[in-house]
Amino acid sequence: MTVSLDYEGALWQSGARVVAGIDEVGRGALAGPVSVGVVAVVACSTWPEGLADSKQLSRAQREALCPTLSTFGVARSVGHASPSEIDGVGIIAALRLAALRALAIIGPVDAVLLDGKHDWLTVQPTLMDPEPEPTPPVTMVIKGDGLCASIAAASVLAKVERDGLMRSAHESHPEYGWDGNKGYGAAAHLDALRRLGPTPLHRVSWALPVPAA
Repeated sequence: MTVSLDYEGALWQSGARVVAGIDEVGRGALAGPVSVGVVAVVACSTWPEGLADSKQLSRAQREALCPTLSTFGVARSVGHASPSEIDGVGIIAALRLAALRALAIIGPVDAVLLDGKHDWLTVQPTLMDPEPEPTPPVTMVIKGDGLCASIAAASVLAKVERDGLMRSAHESHPEYGWDGNKGYGAAAHLDALRRLGPTPLHRVSWALPVPAA
């Protein structure tokens, strides 16, 4: 699967000037933040050589791309929501919170390309908040991190930044193996939870393994 600017181009042709590709990392992890990358692009015809879905790239390939990605598009950012925020508001609201933090740094955009099939970014009216702050119009792109250059770039930046955070966290909690599993439910991580219980970086509202009585 090769990335392109076809989806971005369709939005540019429809009148959008600044299009933001958005992807998340860490949604299914048991520990650490959920991180959302945003890369805003205006009309262009090229993207960094070697750009692809972050999951299809090695750590070395992702990190080698970052200097080039720092000049791709007009703005780029990664937002985070902490484990305690995930516990407090739930993963969907935490994804939105992380994305809105990244978008606040980037500034106004005209349209969003969001990876996946569920629009977790658009704020829906509720009885408590019948007129929520509007968000840019969202176009969902299934497997967008392997199709859209802007989404792929966002996925790489978010993955590199979150992985770095988890490697740093590993230094304080080496028993959980976060330098390797990045907070996901690997066997060694689950075993450490059963032996030691959770840390402040775990999502304690999730169904984590518990130490034996």
